Amino acid sequence: MTQLVQCPDCRSALIRATDDEAMTCGGCRRRFDTRHGYLDLRPLATFEEQTKYLDHELHADARHESIAPPVLGSKIRNDMLRRFLRPGPGDRIADLGCGSGRAIVWNAGSGAAVLGVDISPFFAQEAIDRADLILGDLRRLPLQSAVFTKAWSLDVMEHLSPQALTDVLREANRVLAPGGTLFIYTHVRKNGWPALGVRLVNRIARVCERVGLLDLRQERLRKSDHLNPLADHDDLRQVAAACGFEIARITYYSPVIGAFMENVLARMAEHWLARRAGRRLPAAGPTDDHAAVRAARRAAQARVRRGGALYWGLRAATALMQIDLWLFGRIPTGPFFALLRKPAAGSPQATER
Repeated sequence: MTQLVQCPDCRSALIRATDDEAMTCGGCRRRFDTRHGYLDLRPLATFEEQTKYLDHELHADARHESIAPPVLGSKIRNDMLRRFLRPGPGDRIADLGCGSGRAIVWNAGSGAAVLGVDISPFFAQEAIDRADLILGDLRRLPLQSAVFTKAWSLDVMEHLSPQALTDVLREANRVLAPGGTLFIYTHVRKNGWPALGVRLVNRIARVCERVGLLDLRQERLRKSDHLNPLADHDDLRQVAAACGFEIARITYYSPVIGAFMENVLARMAEHWLARRAGRRLPAAGPTDDHAAVRAARRAAQARVRRGGALYWGLRAATALMQIDLWLFGRIPTGPFFALLRKPAAGSPQATER
């Protein structure tokens, strides 16, 4: 990792401290802590715009604490990542906004060297044990220029303002080598007609919540951080070009079946499991909803990791969700998967910049 990182403040290279619990900037001499299993490279300067994902409340369900095999929407996204980006031996990849680090763990068998960066320190222990993780700001990446062949960023861009999005994409372009590619999953504000099906499913989910069949409070809290900086796909192309990228490939994603699987059926199952777990918790004081959800989620993740009927049932549901891609993948709508390419050295686009 040492040859890839740099000081977020003065951009100088880092050297290992003699006590082996920190790294020191060779320029400004600032020390950066490594004692927690990841390298804290947050800049001294603070940005006015800060994500709500820094709040512990958004992580109260403890979904970040452990990593289970990808199923449902997470497997759709990870499969598309592999299809678009094709990580493999010899690749040096940056996961920009890595969250718990689960995508790094899921793709550990690709042979690529992957480094994760996130502003929030809620990393899973499996990721800390198996990957190089950095606590840092995507708007001022503590990474050296042109050292990565590829990068990915999943469910990140919708949390940024237009200015922050531009800053993040320009930084991603800086750290990619010429010809490097960036895979993103996010959405624009303008939806196509298949989104009517998603809205119908979401309406069904709200009705189910009102009658007590599921609980969407945590999902609403997570989505409250969405700033949705991209108006439409023309806006996407203009922003990408202004940041030095060309759009090499794009697939649209209208998760009608996926929304029913995840927002209705999965939420119903989670709610039922949480209520059952809540009855088993010590009855000291009022019921702790978060504790019940955490217990239910941990138990479900453990069962998925063991394989068996639950895991294969979720894999079957995931296969059904693929139908959304087959039916609607060519119809422009809000959510999308895209591969952005930094022009190779000497190309007309690179020369213009």
